[in-house]
Amino acid sequence: MDTSATASPAVPATTAPLPLIISVDDHTVEPSTVWQDRLPKKYLDVGPRTVRAPLKEMTFLGGRFKPVMGEPGDDGPVGDWWVYEDLRRPLTRLDTAVGFSRDEIRLEVITYEQMRPGSYDVPSRLADMDVNHVQSAVCFPTFPRFCGQTFTEAADRELGLLCVRAYNDWTVEEWCGPAARGRLIPLTLVPLWDAELAAAEVRRNAARGVRAVAFSEIPPHLGLPSVHTDYWDPFLAACDETGTVVAMHIGSSSRMPSTSEDAPPAVGSTITFANCCFSMVDWLMSGKFERFPNLKVMYAEGQIGWIPYILERADVVWEENRGWGGVADKVHRPPSELFADHVYGCFFDDAFGLRNLDSVGVGNVLYETDYPHSDSTWPKSREVAEAQMGHLAPDVVERIVRGNAIELLGLTEDGLWSPR
Repeated sequence: MDTSATASPAVPATTAPLPLIISVDDHTVEPSTVWQDRLPKKYLDVGPRTVRAPLKEMTFLGGRFKPVMGEPGDDGPVGDWWVYEDLRRPLTRLDTAVGFSRDEIRLEVITYEQMRPGSYDVPSRLADMDVNHVQSAVCFPTFPRFCGQTFTEAADRELGLLCVRAYNDWTVEEWCGPAARGRLIPLTLVPLWDAELAAAEVRRNAARGVRAVAFSEIPPHLGLPSVHTDYWDPFLAACDETGTVVAMHIGSSSRMPSTSEDAPPAVGSTITFANCCFSMVDWLMSGKFERFPNLKVMYAEGQIGWIPYILERADVVWEENRGWGGVADKVHRPPSELFADHVYGCFFDDAFGLRNLDSVGVGNVLYETDYPHSDSTWPKSREVAEAQMGHLAPDVVERIVRGNAIELLGLTEDGLWSPR
């Protein structure tokens, strides 16, 4: 990746070596046996499993991904597909694009053999992290989607809950298990259709050392209540009590931002931060941060350059319009103060944001590499960081690339995850 176009203006560069990176947003492609190994026998034929089948058609327009699986013997490229109830979801090159040139990355189906092994294999992942100057990483799921909405959308709630728990057991015990040597940091899911069950799952995983849970940036897009209701209070109370960070990835509302039904993917790719922007204002105006004073939220892959203006505007609205704006009785501090205490922006390539870091807050920024997605800076994340952070003091760089993550995620001083 050529970083010259995004590097900061010419300023004296720090001579200190870049500390090892802790990436708060990478991804795992789940091995095909995750649910088949863990579900009761009666669910094996309807639970998540993979089949190899041809692609009939696939589009990605207006922020909507629509694949159609063909029948055995049909013409068309062959790929590995996840099958679950009525869902047919293929593995695609966009799921695991590292190791391929930008011109080779297309919207196409692939098999496990056609992806980089680090996408799903722990030793291979650690080796790819070594190449990229990454010590530790938080990984979002692929088949469950970014907050487990695959299971929320399913018909069988009992099976869905078992699938959520099976994924969490796999990610804690295997993906982040002994072979990972503390370098893979667990991020678990919850059953979003029941806030009490979600709270119980947060506590179950917190008891074994998990400090991050995936959540939707805009729950109403999933047909769920908004954060302005009290529906989520049991879940948020569990996160508040256990120090579990609410991690929201772009696209975790099953709707990527776009402008029209026929807008090409490039439009949505340019404005991926938009849902994070809307979500952050929701949270700042919800009163939840005052009700749950220990609650922390983070926006994975949202970038940070847009944050200063939104905080400025939110403060003006709170100051001037709170009387009629519906927040006077629940938001008692300027939104920018709430942001400083509760919200973290995550980025992998944002020279503009780094030039305006003081307006965001050094303590509210986390670094990521987005491995193995098409936007990933792998294997040049170190070079990108050095080019864009060269104007910053060494202690500031250390906080951004690892220090803030260590504090937020309760890692050891060495930047590793330790199970309980």
